Amino acid sequence: MALGPHNIRQSEWICLFAAKAANVSRTRDVSRGFLGCFAVNADECLMTRMQEMSLDYHFTVEQEVGSSTYAFFGFNGTAGVWRIDALNEAGGWKDRTTVEDMDLAVRASLKGWKFLYLSSVKVKNELPSTLKAYRYQQHRWSCGPANLFRKMLMEIITNKKVTLWKKVHVIYSFFMVRKIVAHLVTFIFYCVVLPATVLVPEVEVPKWGAVYIPSIITILNAVGTPRSLHLLVFWILFENVMSLHRTKATFIGLLEAGRVNEWIVTEKLGDALKGKANNKAAKKPRFRFGERLHLLELGTGAYLFFCGCYDVVFGKNHYFIYLYAQAIAFFIVGFGCVGTFVPHS
Repeated sequence: MALGPHNIRQSEWICLFAAKAANVSRTRDVSRGFLGCFAVNADECLMTRMQEMSLDYHFTVEQEVGSSTYAFFGFNGTAGVWRIDALNEAGGWKDRTTVEDMDLAVRASLKGWKFLYLSSVKVKNELPSTLKAYRYQQHRWSCGPANLFRKMLMEIITNKKVTLWKKVHVIYSFFMVRKIVAHLVTFIFYCVVLPATVLVPEVEVPKWGAVYIPSIITILNAVGTPRSLHLLVFWILFENVMSLHRTKATFIGLLEAGRVNEWIVTEKLGDALKGKANNKAAKKPRFRFGERLHLLELGTGAYLFFCGCYDVVFGKNHYFIYLYAQAIAFFIVGFGCVGTFVPHS
C-alpha cells in the first residue's frame, strides 16, 4: 500500500526497497536499520555464484562488523528502514552522483546518526545474470563512490559534528581503501606490474607480497560462502578481470569524465521474463558478434599471454602458470562467454 505525503509526515520510520526486494522488520532505537539480503538466483550460472561470494563478504564482514562497532558502513539501497528525522537532517536525497543511497548514508553519518545492520532479517534480491548488465552495474558501483569521494572530501574534513577518528575512518578505510585503492591495486599490480616483471628480470617481487599475503586475504574474503570454496580460483581470476572495468570506472569518477553520471538500470531477467521468453513462438535467435567483444579485456589478455610465453622461455619464477590462467579468463570475458546470454530476436 502506498503512503501519501501526509502519512509520511506522521510516521517516524520509512521503509525503502529496491525494485526486487521484499520482507522487512522494525528496527530498534537507531537512525536506520539495514537489512541482510540473499540472492534468489545465485545458482543461475557461474557468474552469479561468484557475485554471491563477493556480496556475502560485503554483508557478513563490512556491514555486520561496521554495525557491531558503530563504525560507518554504506547503505546499498537494497532494503532499509530509515528514521524520518535522519533523512531530513541529512538533507534528503540528492542526484549529484549515481550512488545517491551512499551519498545519503555519508551525510547522515556526518550528522552523528548511528546505523544498525539486521542480519537476522533477510530480503530477497536478484543478481544480474548477463555480462552486459553486470558490467553496467559494476561501472556505477565503482564510478559513483569515487565521484562521491571527490565531491565530499572537503565536507568530511571540515565537519565539526563527528570525531577526527570517524573522519579518518570514512576517508581512509571506507573511501580510499575499499572504493579506490582496492580496484587500482588489483588491476595495476596483478594484471600490469607483476606480468611486466617477467620482461625485466632485474625486478623481483617478493613471494610474500605476490602470493602469500594476497592468498590469505582472498581466503578470508571467501569464507563467507563456504559452499563455493571450490570456485575460489575461478573467483580470483574473474575478480581480476572485472578490476579492469572497475579501475576505468574509478578514474572516470575521480576525474568526472564522460560517463560519470551514466545511469543504466541493471537488467535482471526474473522468472517471469524467462517464462515469457519460453512461451514465444520459436524464432531463430540472431545477434551481432561484435556486441559481445570487449577490446580492453582482449588486449589485456593478449598482453598477459605474451608475458606468459616470455616467462616460459626466459623466466625462472613459473609465473606463466598464473599468466596463462589469467589470460584465458580475460579472453573468456573479452569474447562475452560468461553469464547468461539473451540474444536479440
